[in-house]
Amino acid sequence: MGAEERSFVPVDPDSHFPIQNLPYGIFRRKGFAEEPRVGVAIRDYVLDLALLDGAGLFDHTPAGGKGVFAQASLNPFLRLGREAWREVRVTLKRLLGEGEGSLRHHPDLCGRALVERSRVELLLPVEFRNYTDFYASKHHARNAGAILRGEQNALMPNWVHLPVGYHGRASSIVVSGTAVRRPKGQLKPADSPTPVFGPCRKLDFELELGCVIGIGNRLGEPVPVERAEEHIFGFVLVNDWSARDIQAWEYQPLGPFLSKNFATSVSPWVVPLEALEPFRAEGPVQDPEPLPYLRHEGLRAFDIRLEIWLQGRGEPRRISVTNARHLYWSMAQMIAHHTVGGCNLEPGDLIASGTISGPDPDSRGCLLEITWNGRDPVRLDGEERVWLEDGDRVMMTGYCQGDGYRVGFGEVSGTILPAY
Repeated sequence: MGAEERSFVPVDPDSHFPIQNLPYGIFRRKGFAEEPRVGVAIRDYVLDLALLDGAGLFDHTPAGGKGVFAQASLNPFLRLGREAWREVRVTLKRLLGEGEGSLRHHPDLCGRALVERSRVELLLPVEFRNYTDFYASKHHARNAGAILRGEQNALMPNWVHLPVGYHGRASSIVVSGTAVRRPKGQLKPADSPTPVFGPCRKLDFELELGCVIGIGNRLGEPVPVERAEEHIFGFVLVNDWSARDIQAWEYQPLGPFLSKNFATSVSPWVVPLEALEPFRAEGPVQDPEPLPYLRHEGLRAFDIRLEIWLQGRGEPRRISVTNARHLYWSMAQMIAHHTVGGCNLEPGDLIASGTISGPDPDSRGCLLEITWNGRDPVRLDGEERVWLEDGDRVMMTGYCQGDGYRVGFGEVSGTILPAY
């Protein structure tokens, strides 16, 4: 189903939230003493699923009457599994559609269930149990490697054979709009024989795509690559903030620590995997061919246009446009590799792609690449940036373009606060 689907709620062609999308989030009404609950975005409204469940409209689904929508996270809904997700989505399309059974035929309930987005506070959508960050964009890996090690050693020998990743910090994942405090740590300036302690001087952002695990696997039982997507509930935009100077000193030999664990921002809406199905695309050619457990047949990528906007003291400026189809390793391959040793994923786990960069200078996904480690400053409204300054605001957005409609993620944004 595509452009022919219509909601009784009129939706502009450039809206991120038509009936073809129906992403899930957690919200509460501003000014009301109510508990957080599950909602779905449609145009500039939030549909209150807890209210609809209380009215019995999901009783015919596995989710009905279980209280999963009157919760402060999507986790209880995730645990119900794929059949429940599918039936709820079918029900939502019927309720929001133009035909029989539409919610518009119940004006009192409709008026209470559809809440203007300006009247709600959007909260962290998932209680993230674990967080794994990969390094799945070849363009990014090559650029970062060339900057740090030189062109001849840009890609490490293992990179084309497996999805490189590390375990991040789930407790510091925050929802879009949350301010980010500049971190402190050990730095090793080039002109100093010993490290110093202080605020990060090379604060960066990283544009990433994250998948939310809905169904886990048992400890010791790997997930085959051909079944990996059965474990995905949906996707969010991710900004994995990075302290480049702290990272440069601390990462050998075990990798990032303080440089990554201070904040990771995610968009408030989880776009279901089903909404992205029409936008599958060919991924980059994988050469050499991966080992058998990583061979993923068919369309591995998604055609998602991604943008980065940066605002200093003036107006925001778009500084990069890239696409998720540039990811060398697919989410299915990341899941298969993550679990091949027996690791158990859990409902609510977040798996992020790592920085997404394209082949051109204007399609790079972080300041390290965009400025080439400070050599080429970004020009804003009367200012320049090499790294993020206090007060800067970073906004990332993304959408798939259909025939007369878009399936979008909204945005993930954050403003930099001074260090303590």
